[in-house]
Amino acid sequence: MRVITGSARGRKLEQLTGDDVRPTTDRVKEAVFSIIQFDIAGRRFLDLFAGSGQMGIEALSRGASEAVFVDNRRESVEIVKRNLASVKLDHGRVVQSDSISFLNSNRTEFDFMFLDPPYGTGLLQAALAKAEASMKKTGMIICEYPIGENLPDKLSEFVRYRDYKYGKIGITTYCHSEFAD
Repeated sequence: MRVITGSARGRKLEQLTGDDVRPTTDRVKEAVFSIIQFDIAGRRFLDLFAGSGQMGIEALSRGASEAVFVDNRRESVEIVKRNLASVKLDHGRVVQSDSISFLNSNRTEFDFMFLDPPYGTGLLQAALAKAEASMKKTGMIICEYPIGENLPDKLSEFVRYRDYKYGKIGITTYCHSEFAD
């Protein structure tokens, strides 16, 4: 697993091992950053369910002003910290917390939020129900999930904007209803 482009382009990232580890594929990562590529510079990015931190690190490499990495596993938090140090990106903040507790206590507004929880656990829907309160009105929530998993069409002010399919993986974006065309 490597950083695709930007200031840390080509740098290798560590990842967790095990049967329950499912890193975002390069194809899906490229697709996500194609969606937001012209809007990432100078913005805040939340990598919820961070794992190795590859999505937030990619955002920082492409010019995000800050990335916050949240994961409840100590092993993931340590890997994110090592990955940030190895790519020499120091404007990332790593938080060990479960997603819902983090969203309930968060007071920062993000421009982008990436949600990729363990599949089939209900965590995606639970996080989506809380996500909007941590978003700027002009922001975008990006979800990765297995095709066939049901996501809501509307949160509160944020609505389902676009859906993409990459093999067995779906990507859905949400934006404020005022900006949905």
